[in-house]
Parts: sequence; C-alpha cells; structure tokens
Amino acid sequence: MRYGLVGTGMMGVEHITNLAITPGAVVTALADPAAGSLGWAKDALGDKAAQATAFESVEALASSGLCDAVIVASPNFTHRSVLEPLFDAGLHILCEKPLATTLDDCRWIVDRVAQTDRVFWTAMEYRYMPPAAEFIADIHGGKIGRLQMLSIREHRFPFLVKVADWNRFNRNTGGTMVEKCCHFFDLMRLITQSEAVRVYCSGAMDVNHLDESYGGERPDIIDNSYTTVDFANGVRAMLDLSMFADGAENQEEITAVGSDARLDVLIPEGALIHSPRVGFRNPKQATRRVVHTDETALNAGSHHGSTYYEHQRFNAAVRGAGPVDVTARDGMMAVAIGTAAEISAREHRVVEMAELGV
Repeated sequence: MRYGLVGTGMMGVEHITNLAITPGAVVTALADPAAGSLGWAKDALGDKAAQATAFESVEALASSGLCDAVIVASPNFTHRSVLEPLFDAGLHILCEKPLATTLDDCRWIVDRVAQTDRVFWTAMEYRYMPPAAEFIADIHGGKIGRLQMLSIREHRFPFLVKVADWNRFNRNTGGTMVEKCCHFFDLMRLITQSEAVRVYCSGAMDVNHLDESYGGERPDIIDNSYTTVDFANGVRAMLDLSMFADGAENQEEITAVGSDARLDVLIPEGALIHSPRVGFRNPKQATRRVVHTDETALNAGSHHGSTYYEHQRFNAAVRGAGPVDVTARDGMMAVAIGTAAEISAREHRVVEMAELGV
C-alpha cells in the first residue's frame, strides 16, 4: 500500500517509523512547507527516502496519483484545508487527532466522509496501547460488573516545541482540552459505551509557559485541570491532567469501578490490577498482571506501541479486511467534549452538551 504523509514533524516521523515495520507499506509522497520537517522525514526513511516524492503543497500530493492512503499529521488548525483536496482525490485517510479545532469544521468533515466510500479513520492511538486495550476488554467483558465510575489521570511533561510555536495558542490547537485531552474523552466514550450529557472543567495555565512570549503575545493554553463528565447511561467520568508532572512513575493511570470490582491500569508499567469487593475488614483479594508490549512496536514511537497497532488496523480496513474502528463522528464527539471543557474552564460553569448541538 502506497502512503502519503501531510505534515512531517514529530508525529509524522512516528508514523514513518511505524510504517517501516508494517508489512507491504511504502511511503511514496511527502508534503510539508517546512524544509526542516521534510528533512526529518527523509532521515527517518533512510535508504527508502528516494522512493518518496516531496511536494510543495497538499494539492500536488493529492493529484499526483502516487498514493493509496494519506496520513494527515499537520497542525490541528490546518486539518480542514488539508482534507479538502484529499477528499476530492478519493483517497483513504488517517487523520491525526484532534479531528479539527472547531465543531463546525468537524461537522463539515463528517458530512464529507458520508459522501465517500473511502476509509476515513481518526487517529486515536491511546485505544491501542496494549495495557489499555486489555483494560477496556476486561470492562466490556464484565470483570467489574456494571461500570459506574471511570477516572483517568495523565501526569506528564509540558507541550513540546513545534514549528513556529503553533501549539502555544488555543486558536491553533482548539485548546488543551481539545488538543491533548480528546484522546481521553474518546476513551471515556469507548469505555462507557455512552454519550456525554454535561461537562464541568476547572483548569488554568499555572506553571508552564509563563515566561514565554511570541510576538508580544503570551500563550493561553491550560496546563492542568480536573474535568468531570456525566454520561447518558449514568456513568460518571473524571480526567485529572497535569502537564508539569514529568517525574511521575506512570504517565497514565486509569481506574474503573463497577458494582463488583475495581480495575486499574498503569502505563507504561503495563500493570492491570483487579480488586473485587470483599466486604468490611475482610482480606483483600487484588490480583495483578502485567501486559507486555512488543519491543519492536514499543521502540517505533512514543505512544507505548499504540501507533503500530493502529496502523495494522487502518491498513486492514483499507484492504477490506477489517472495520473502521474510529470514525469521523468519533473524532467529532471527542472534540465536542473537549470544547465543552474549554468553555467550562473559561466561564466557570457546567456546560450541557445540548448547548453545542451534539
């Protein structure tokens, strides 16, 4: 399968390293206006760089006839404009999260996808981290009884430096709760198997980026927050985000509490801990197992092997050998929850999802 890549920065390079270990995949086309980013892509391709034609625009790449599928890894705010010529060319598309920075653009994308028989896949890598995937399967398999509470903690490093510092401003990213946290809102929807009805977020920029200035403008992105989400089926979910917790032993800790047991997953440790209810003062009966990730997949990126597994699923869908796991609508709904969280944090109020028309 011939792949094109639009956007060849850090995430674009991660896609290249994962395509290198995907059977039958070859990168044939690249598009990025930044020469430095194109250089990173060619370095990542190594001795296969000569097989990839570099284009000055996404329009040229789309019309080249060199691609069967295209990966969109350009800055968030460019997604709609990048996708237009790719839709027109009838290409299969894997679009990085977030789907877009606004709900209007998300709706436009969902409408365009409905008009094509090509595969469109929203890249939500966190679904495919092997420990997280087993955690989700255990919940859906009834290991904790009826799910009632879900909490996700990500304590991590600050946002990295990007070309032209585009990720320092909400207008370019959609805001931290869209840019970063759409992953977790997607996981909430997947795990609860329900839709959000209301969101409350308390968050601010308190530690990171305070001494930064770009053209006299200060960054405005949230670096820590608590978000609670009520789902239609009665499940409550919470996200605890800190982007100044570099020293945390595990970057992600997810806990699900059901009528019969609690289940935790720790990443990158890979531990799954199952803790059944035992009654007051009775001995604990928690059991722990470690889910290991293939070393080759683990070393091909910075998302605990998930990008590799995502690519195998996307590749299968393009070949007609599997379903589309993460649709454009899934991408839009994750953005919708993130948008509600951004509004809530700014206005210090609960946001009903009905306000957003979703």
